Order: sequence, then structure tokens, then C-alpha cells
Amino acid sequence: MRLVVVGGGILGLAAARLAAVEGFADEVVVLEKEPAPATHQTGRNSGVVHAGLYYEPGSLKARLCRRGVGLLRDYCAANGVPWEDCGKVLVAGDEVEAARLEGIAERATANGVPGIEILDRASLAAVEPHASGVAALHSPTTAITDYAAVARSFAREVERAGGQVRTGVRVVRVEQAGAPAVVLEGGERVAGDRVLVCAGLQSDLLARASGRPADPAIIPFRGEYWALRQQRAGLVRGLVYPVPDPGLPFLGVHLTRCVDGRVLVGPNAVLAGAREGYRRRDIDRAELRRSLASPGLRRLVARHPRAVAAELGRSGSRRLFARGAARLVPGITAGDLEPSVAGVRAQAVDRDGTLVEDFRLESAGGVAWVRNAPSPAATASMAIAEELLGQLSG
Repeated sequence: MRLVVVGGGILGLAAARLAAVEGFADEVVVLEKEPAPATHQTGRNSGVVHAGLYYEPGSLKARLCRRGVGLLRDYCAANGVPWEDCGKVLVAGDEVEAARLEGIAERATANGVPGIEILDRASLAAVEPHASGVAALHSPTTAITDYAAVARSFAREVERAGGQVRTGVRVVRVEQAGAPAVVLEGGERVAGDRVLVCAGLQSDLLARASGRPADPAIIPFRGEYWALRQQRAGLVRGLVYPVPDPGLPFLGVHLTRCVDGRVLVGPNAVLAGAREGYRRRDIDRAELRRSLASPGLRRLVARHPRAVAAELGRSGSRRLFARGAARLVPGITAGDLEPSVAGVRAQAVDRDGTLVEDFRLESAGGVAWVRNAPSPAATASMAIAEELLGQLSG
């Protein structure tokens, strides 16, 4: 059996590795449009390994995140990939936010997250001495890793097992008349007994070109980060997050220690001018018009105008980023920040303006499609691979 995987990010490579190593397929071919794997979402994130605090119990996110954490931890240990159990605190700035912590703790416990504890002000100071709040939720097993390194390791295993990772090849559609096949730019057809599409930012466009439903639409949200200057990185030991507001679509500024010692501040969430528009000047007019014409995006903006305005205001504003960070760690100023990376999140948005919260995986006619896989998809990548191959073998 031949498996063709579209997309060389962490999801596609996790599935390709599992298929090649475990014998799901006799032949595995990964097709990636960029010159190297893990170029986009996989290689442009903060590296957080999520424990499963927020997700609806019983959802795909909850189940696959918890399964994925264990698989990923063991994989990193066996393959020399960096891993640090740095822990995470959700810091409540007032009593309204503190009241939300109990519900998050209950949900996390239902999901099987170990070690969850509500901290008072003094206990928070013992975990994160420079953070300030009236209370906090502590997740000691939330970790950090290097997802690009994980993906490169997956690719090496695919090739060692006899599979191919072809880069610099762009897929334009998937054909499902009879045996499935992938058509490349230039007309080459790559046939397979099974096809798995993990196209990330291009997933809805490729689905539409292949005759699949256009919805949910992918709206590209750029997340811009600053970083604490090296001499101020000691202000943060692990991950310091705000308490999420269930009425808002975006989390807000948080502080994230990375495995290389940097502390990232951010991100915001603004509409990207291109699917892979990492700079404000990166604009593809056709793609931008498509995003702006999306009924889902227009309804999202209409529903949350203040949140959208706040995210836009932080774009490029060191002062506003610092103000958000100082809510969690007082004393951080604009002078403590330096420019850092930006990423673009492939977020599926339904026509009614709601963000698609859960993973959305579809399969039909020997082809499996990943239609929505935002965070914690990298954490859950090895478990998502099991789910996708299970669908293809059914």
C-alpha cells in the first residue's frame, strides 16, 4: 500500500513517520511545497507542550492532547530533542478572573491533567517570584520543546524507513475518481492507495480545488512576538499566562520561556495580508480580498470589535505589548522588549463568525483531510497521526 502525504509540517511528518515505521504502508511519499520541511506553523511557534487545561472534556482536542503529550515526551527523550517541564501559571489579576480558575481546574482534572493546583498570592510567588496576581492556577507538567527539531527527526525516520520527503513540489489538487491521486503544479500525478492532506494554511484552498466543501474557511491570523532582553529574561521561570476570558476569541499577551533561554512576549492576533505573510508589508491582494469577503470573519469582527481593536493596537506597539506583559509581571517596560519572531496561524472560522474550536478531521474515498488543527496540534501531533491513519485504514 502506498501512502501520499501532502504537507511537510509536524502533522504530515508525524503521520508519515508512523506509517513508515509501523508498517501501515509499504511506501510513503511526503510532498512539501517549500525547500525544507517545518517552514511555516511548525517552525514559527513558541514551543509550548500543552497539558490540556482548557479543552472541552471528551473533545478531540482534549483526548488527543493528553495522548499526544505522553507520546511526544517519550519521543523527545529517545531522540535527543530538547524538552523542559518548566510549568505554567494562569495569573488572575482580580477576583473576577480568580473565580474562573475553579472551572478551568475542574476541566483540566476531567481531562486527566496531573498536578493541577490553585495558588494564593504567596504560593504564586514561590513558583514565579516576579509574577503578581490575587491567585493563579499552576500546571507543573506543561512543558516546552523545539517543534522544528521534532519535525526534522520525524523526516529522518521516514527516509531511514525507505520513504521519500520531496520538497519544492506544490500540490494543486487531489483527485478521487477511482484510486486517489495528487496532482502537482506542472501536471505530474502522484498516485497513492491512500492520501493524507495536512496542508495547514492552504487547507481550505486545496480542498476547494479538489471538489471538497469550501467551509470552514481558513483565516490567516498573524501573531507578532517581542522578547525580553537577555538581561531581563530571569523575570520569568516558565510560562506565565492570563486567565482566558470565555467571551473573547483571543487569549492576549503572555510570557513564554523557550528551550533556547529566550522569553517571548505575545503574541497578538491580527489578520495577515497573505497566507504566509509574516511581515506587515507582506500582502497578497487576492488572498486579502478573499479573507475580507469571508462571512465568518465579518461576523467575528462585528461580534468582538473591542477585542479586534485591541489586537490591532498592539501590532507593532512595543509600549502596548509591555503594558500587557506588566499585568502579569509588573516592572516590565517597553525598554525591556526587543523584536522577535512572527507566525501565522491557520484558524478555521465558521460562517457564523465563531472560531472552530475543535480539531476537524475528515475522510472519504481513501483520502483524509485536516481541515482545522490550531493549538495544541503540535503537542497532539503523534496522537493526531494515529487518528488519521485509523480513519484511512477503516
